[in-house]
Amino acid sequence: MIFDKLKKFDIVFDSPEMDSPPVFSSGDVVSGKVVLELTGESKVESVKLHAEGFAKVHWTESRSAGSSTAYTQNYSDEVEYLNRREVLLQADNGELMVLSAGRHEYPFSFQLPEETLVTSFEGKHGSIRYWVKVKLHRPWNTVKKIKKEFTVIEPIDINTPSLLAPQAGTKEKMARIWYRNCGQVSITAKIERKGYTPGEVIPVFAEFDNSTSRSVVPKAYITQTQTFIARGTTKKKQAVVATLCGDIVGARRRETWHGRAIKIPPVGPSILQCRIIKVEYMLRVCVDVPGTSKLSLELPLVMGTIPLHPFGSRTSSVSSQYSLNMEWIRMAIPEQPEPPPDYSSVVTDEEAVQNSTAIQHEEDLSGVLQLSLMAYVQEFRLRPPPVYSEVDPNPQPFSMRPRCMTC
Repeated sequence: MIFDKLKKFDIVFDSPEMDSPPVFSSGDVVSGKVVLELTGESKVESVKLHAEGFAKVHWTESRSAGSSTAYTQNYSDEVEYLNRREVLLQADNGELMVLSAGRHEYPFSFQLPEETLVTSFEGKHGSIRYWVKVKLHRPWNTVKKIKKEFTVIEPIDINTPSLLAPQAGTKEKMARIWYRNCGQVSITAKIERKGYTPGEVIPVFAEFDNSTSRSVVPKAYITQTQTFIARGTTKKKQAVVATLCGDIVGARRRETWHGRAIKIPPVGPSILQCRIIKVEYMLRVCVDVPGTSKLSLELPLVMGTIPLHPFGSRTSSVSSQYSLNMEWIRMAIPEQPEPPPDYSSVVTDEEAVQNSTAIQHEEDLSGVLQLSLMAYVQEFRLRPPPVYSEVDPNPQPFSMRPRCMTC
């Protein structure tokens, strides 16, 4: 039987490094070969290839239709991004082909759509996947199938005016003890830009004005929100991916952050162009206000894949910068000194109530950073940018007096 003669059936992608998974983006050419090894002479009808790419979401919710009646509501949707078929081996007259014993290779090559694709993603209630499937048709045998996935990462260049624009905001709230107002707490915060890449440090400039009679503790968090959409209904997964805790602000005191640093961990890039799956990031600067809910100021973030060009230089093309970033995927993720707090401890009481009514059976994602690539909090293994020292590597000798700028 030919089944006994089939020693190897595999898909091998053309990749610069054999031990690394291939990574592509819109317009790239995906190439490789189908390898067939036979231990003896065998008859084959055809070898066919099918490349596909889909975004899919699915979840269920329990609903009540009365005191003793309950049912399960299913939500699902999908979007197709790639559908390409090729015949790698087939006789023109429809007759069987006889393949000799040994190794046979059938190359394939196809171009991804020029329009923007969506970055590969793996989440709790949905995924974005791309793969190549090959079928081996043989007489008097079941069809032999093999499937191999590849990764698509759409470049997000943070060197654009919208992502280089500073983000700032102000919020205030009145503290209460019983029914008596006891002062106001206000937050004013600013970051240098909206777009960052994993591994970067975000300097947070903020001012906390505590006019109450109690101490407060300012904090900052980077949160990730995954949104799944189907049939007009949304399902969200939210988690804290980085934290920053400030010093206590005493009663009737003011505290200022002059660029307090919060580091972005290896997370996946933002996904904003998919109709049914979105991955968004936010910087939350907040304090607990005595006698009332948490005061939280939100500044939007976009996680890109092409880092900030030093000194505004655009000497390198976007494609070359993007290919450079692909090397970062194989870097090891640094160990986390401690897991981030649960998302529910970051949001205000109003948001917590709103989320609990809109999102049922919400799991705790506080420890997801310890999972593998593109899990619930989608990790993205990027190498941090070089560290710039604040110490002058070539200091002036003490014998040299600094020149007066007014002379």
